Amino acid sequence: MVYIGKLKDDLLDRLFEAVLLLENLEECYRFFEDICTVAELKSLGQRLEVAKMLQENLTYSEISSQTGASTATISRVKRALNYGADGYKLIIDRLSTNR
Repeated sequence: MVYIGKLKDDLLDRLFEAVLLLENLEECYRFFEDICTVAELKSLGQRLEVAKMLQENLTYSEISSQTGASTATISRVKRALNYGADGYKLIIDRLSTNR
């Protein structure tokens, strides 16, 4: 079954197909360094960590002090965890089983 979300379009299909072709961390660093700004990448990494910490039931205060994320960012990630497409949950589960 193919997920058809709100963002689905041909340009994003090609972007995600490109990401799926990356074979290791070095290739990911090289590709994402070219396609994103440093701030965008750090923000994405921060959001993933916030999602992980929310699933571990840490408080907003604990999450903010450990990650530097604003309460607005934490709230947005929490909303995605509760009402989103389950992408955070999917990848957090996979990361935890791969360690």
